[in-house]
Amino acid sequence: MRIPIFILILATSSAVYAQKLKTVEGEYTYHAPKNVTLEDAERIAVDRAKIQALADAFGTIVSQYNATRVKNSDGHSEIDFTSIGGSEVKGEWIETIGEPEYKQLVYENGMLVVTVKVKGRAREILSASIDFQARILRNGIEDKFESDLFKNGDDLYLSFSSPVSGFLAVYLVDADNQAFCLLPYRNQSNGIYPIEANRRHLFFHEQSAPPQERPLVDEYVMTCERTSEHNQIYVIFSPNQFVKAVDGNLQDGLPRQLSFDDFNKWLVNCRKKDTSMTLRMIPITVQKE
Repeated sequence: MRIPIFILILATSSAVYAQKLKTVEGEYTYHAPKNVTLEDAERIAVDRAKIQALADAFGTIVSQYNATRVKNSDGHSEIDFTSIGGSEVKGEWIETIGEPEYKQLVYENGMLVVTVKVKGRAREILSASIDFQARILRNGIEDKFESDLFKNGDDLYLSFSSPVSGFLAVYLVDADNQAFCLLPYRNQSNGIYPIEANRRHLFFHEQSAPPQERPLVDEYVMTCERTSEHNQIYVIFSPNQFVKAVDGNLQDGLPRQLSFDDFNKWLVNCRKKDTSMTLRMIPITVQKE
C-alpha cells in the first residue's frame, strides 16, 4: 500500500511545481515626459507592454478599500471618508521570447512616443506572492537612504525583510548585459543565503553583519565609465531552497559573474519549478559625476 501513496504524493508535487506556461503578447504606446531618456522610455514601454499582455491573458483583480472615521470635538462631529482603489494583473511574466519590436520612435510636440510589442511565456497567479521588503540604499545603512540614483564612488547597501523564512539571491545586471552575483557572497561555498522571518537583514555592510559572518561580507562601491549607466537589481526570494547560478570570478575585485543569457536561463528554470519564488527588479542609475 505504500507505493501507490508515494506515487500520489509525487504526482501532486509535480502538479504544484510544473504549472503550465502560456504564450502571451502585448503592445503598448508610451508618451514619455521631456525629462525621460530614450533608454528609460524604451524600458518603461516594454514593462507596460508586458503588463498589458498579462492583463489580456489572465485578467485583473480590482480592489477597493473604504474607511470611515468619525471625530467628535466640542459637540461637533466630523466625518472623514477614505476610498482607495487599485488593480493588479493575475499573471506573472516568466521569460521573453525574442526581442521587443519597436514599431514607432517619434517626437510629437517635443514628446518622445515609443510603441513596442513583446512576446513571452507567463503563468496565472493562483495564490498571493510573498510580500517582502527590499530597499536599495545609497551611502547609508538606514532605510531613509533608499535611492535609485548613484554617483561614481557611492556605496551600495541592501535592506531586506520577509514575513516568512526562506532563501535569497541578489544579482546586478549592468549596461553591458553582464550579471553579477551580489548575494550569496563570493566566499560562501554552499551557494545559498538563508533568511530569517520578521527580521531586517542588512547586506554589503561588514560591521552590521553577525560576527561569524563578517569575514564573508562583500562591500560594494558603484563605478561608472560612461556619463550614465542603467543597471537592474534582481532580488530573488523563495521559501524553498535554491542554489545560485553557475558563475565565475572573471575579474579581480568584482563579484562572480556570468552572461545575462545564462543568468536568464537559470532564473527562468528556477521560476518554472518553484511557483513560490518571488522576483523583484529594481532599476538604478549610476552617473559619472
